[in-house]
Amino acid sequence: MGDGPPTGRRGRLAEIFRFALVGGVNTGTFFGCYLLLHPWMPYFAAYSLAFVLSMIGSFFLNTYFTYRTRPTWKKFALFPLTNVTNYLVQSVGLYALVTWAGLDDRIAPLVAAVVAIPFTYLISQRILVPRNSGRGTGGSGPGSETDERQPSRLA
Repeated sequence: MGDGPPTGRRGRLAEIFRFALVGGVNTGTFFGCYLLLHPWMPYFAAYSLAFVLSMIGSFFLNTYFTYRTRPTWKKFALFPLTNVTNYLVQSVGLYALVTWAGLDDRIAPLVAAVVAIPFTYLISQRILVPRNSGRGTGGSGPGSETDERQPSRLA
């Protein structure tokens, strides 16, 4: 395992497994926050606030655990972009499930979240991991700092 990028099929599968674990923790955090907030505000406001809170936790879990890269302020600023598609897919799904399908508004966010998982993985990987990290050269674009896969403090 170590601090390097995933190598080969086994490394990629390990990364996907870690992403799934983080996703489970993130979903639990999101859903717990949603249920706590739901009695105090309309369901969509509770959903939105829970989403933002869980996204912050997701950033740190994905940088340190999933991709084994270091968090930076630049990545922290860009990370919400990884969730724009996720938010849109989940929001449309939530609205459709509650309004058109008549699904309970306490359960609908979980169903909508499952649909958004593949989008979130691809986009978060693109933002948090430099393009050429596995080839020994510095990447360009978001998150292209040197020693990218070395854990350190948010800098």
